[in-house]
Amino acid sequence: MKLYYSATSPYVRKAMVILHLGRLADRVELIAGSGTPLAPNEGTLAVNPLGKVPCLVTDVGEAIFDSRVICRYLDHVAGTGLYPSDDSIWKVLTRESLADGILDAGILAVYERRLRPEPIRMQAWVDGQVAKVRHAIAALEADADALAGPVRADHVAIGCALGYIDFRFADLGWRAGAPRLAAWYETFAATPAMAATAPKE
Repeated sequence: MKLYYSATSPYVRKAMVILHLGRLADRVELIAGSGTPLAPNEGTLAVNPLGKVPCLVTDVGEAIFDSRVICRYLDHVAGTGLYPSDDSIWKVLTRESLADGILDAGILAVYERRLRPEPIRMQAWVDGQVAKVRHAIAALEADADALAGPVRADHVAIGCALGYIDFRFADLGWRAGAPRLAAWYETFAATPAMAATAPKE
C-alpha cells in the first residue's frame, strides 16, 4: 500500500495511528504529498482529484480517501475492531465526526492566517472557527465518560484533534474548561501509537 501524506497533517495522523494499532505500518510506503488549496501537490492530485492528504492506494491500486474512509479500511484490513458492530457505532461515528469538525475549523483558521494576504485577512472568520473548536471541546468534556474502555475509532480521532489544537493553537488553553477530557487525553497521548505519530515541524 502507498499513503500520500504530510508529516503535520492531523488527518494523516489518524491513519498513521491506526496503522500502528493494526501493526500495518511496515506494509505502507509513505509518499510526501503535502500542498495547499493554492498550490496542490501534483502527485497527490494524480491519485485524489481533491488533491488532499491522506490518500491511500491499496495493494490492488485503488485510491481511497478521505481520512475517515481510510481509517475504516485500515481497521477492516487489520481486524483491529475500532468500529463497533452494534448500535454503539452511531455514537462512535458521531464523536469521530465531531473530532474531524475540530480539525476542519482549526485548519480553516490556520489557512486564513497563512494563505490570505495580511491586508484582507478576516479576524472574525478566525474567531468563528476557534469558537467551533471551543464548542466541540465543551461537548466532548460533557461526554467524557463515553471515552472509557478499549481504544475505538473515536478515541483516535479525538486524540488527533486535541493534539492538533496543542500543535497549532497552543495558547487556546482548552484544558482549563475540560478537566476530564484533559485527563483522558494525557493518558491517551502517551500510548505508543500516539507518541510515534506526534506532529513535528
